[in-house]
Amino acid sequence: MSLTVADVLALPDLASMHLRAGQAGRDNAVRWPYVAENEGIADWVMGGELIFVTGINHPRDEANLLRLVREGHERVVAGLVILTGAEFIQAIPTSVIAEAERLNLPLIEQPYALKMVVVTQAIGTALVQAQQLGRSRQHVLEQVLDGDYQSLDVLLQRGDSLGLALHVPRQVALLRLDGSEQLFGDLPDEDAERQLQSRQQLLQRRLEQSLGELGDALPLVSQGRHWIALLPCPDAHAEARNRQAMTVLLDELRPQLGPLRLFLGLGSAGCDAPRFAQGLGEARQALSVAQRFPERLGLCSFNELGVLELLGAIRDRSLLDRFVERVVGPLIGDDSRHQPVLMPTLEAWFAENGNLALAAQRLNVHRNTLSYRLQRIEALTGCSFEDPHDRLNISVALLIRRLSSPA
Repeated sequence: MSLTVADVLALPDLASMHLRAGQAGRDNAVRWPYVAENEGIADWVMGGELIFVTGINHPRDEANLLRLVREGHERVVAGLVILTGAEFIQAIPTSVIAEAERLNLPLIEQPYALKMVVVTQAIGTALVQAQQLGRSRQHVLEQVLDGDYQSLDVLLQRGDSLGLALHVPRQVALLRLDGSEQLFGDLPDEDAERQLQSRQQLLQRRLEQSLGELGDALPLVSQGRHWIALLPCPDAHAEARNRQAMTVLLDELRPQLGPLRLFLGLGSAGCDAPRFAQGLGEARQALSVAQRFPERLGLCSFNELGVLELLGAIRDRSLLDRFVERVVGPLIGDDSRHQPVLMPTLEAWFAENGNLALAAQRLNVHRNTLSYRLQRIEALTGCSFEDPHDRLNISVALLIRRLSSPA
C-alpha cells in the first residue's frame, strides 16, 4: 500500500495544509518528504518525493517557484508543499498555482505556524504504517499468484482482513520495462540511474491511476522489471475494456518512457483466486510474444496467441525474416520497383478467404485484374494457391510481416 498525497492531507495533525492545485494528482504515491535547500531540485530527487519549500535558506521569487514546479513535474515528484507566512514566502503567486494545475502537480500550502518537525513526524509515521500494510498485502498477493499456500480459504480470509477484494473475477496483466541496458550505455551511471528511477516512478503512478479508474483495484505487485496487475474482469465487456485501457496506457507512456520500452501480456479473462497462478502463466506467454514483435504489438493477450505462440518461441529473429524473404520476397521486390499492388492483392485475397469477388471489391478492381495479379504472384513465388502447404506458408509469412511492421 502506498501513502498518497490525499492520505497526507487527511492526517489529523496536518489539517492546516491545503491543496491549492493539482487535484488530479491526489493519488500520487509519497515515498518520503524532502526539504528543498537548493535553487533547483532536478539534481536532488529521484521521483515520488513530497517536496517542501520553506524559503528560509534560499530566496524563492515567482520565477524560482515556477522552476520548482516544472522540475518537480519532470522528475515525477509526488507533490510540492510551499510554506507561507510573513517572513519568507508571503503568498503563492497565481502563476505558480496555474502552472501546477496545468501539469497536474499537487501544490499544497502550509502555514509557517505548522512546524516542520510535526509534519515530518506525522508523514514518517504514516509511511511506516503504509509500508507495513503494503508488504502484508504484497505477500498475500504473491502467494495467491504463485499458488504457494496450504489453505486458500485461510489466505482469502487474510486478504479480507487486509482489504483485498480477491473474490472479484480478475484478468492478470504482466508488464515489463525493457531497455535499461541502452540507458546505461548512453549515459553516465548516475544520470542513467536517475532517469531509470524517474521512469519507473512514472510507470508506477500511471498504472495505479489506471487501475483505480477500472474499479475494484488491487495493489500492484512489483518484481524487479515486472509489474503484475489484477484487473477486474467479471465478463467479456470488462475484458474488452481492460484491453482498451491498457492499449491507451501503452500509447500514452511510449514517448515518455523512451528509450525504455514497455511490454504487456494479458492472461485469460474471469480468473478466480484458485486460477490466478494459471492466469499469471498465461500472461507470461503473452508477454513473451509481445516482446518478440516489438515493432507492432507491445501488448498481447493469451487468447490471441495461436500460431503467435510458436513464432514467439523462435529466439533467432533472423529465421523469421529469412522465411518472409524466401516466401514473399519476390513480391516485395516487385512492388518496390513498380506500382505496389501484389502484396496488397495477396493480403486482400487471404482476408476474404480466397473469394475472388469479395477480394476484388475490397481492392476496388475488376475481377479479371485480380485473377491476373494472382497468376503473377504464383509465377514470381513459385507457389500455388491450390496447394494447402503453399497457402499456409504464405499466410504465416504475411502474419510475420504484419507483426514486424510499424503500427
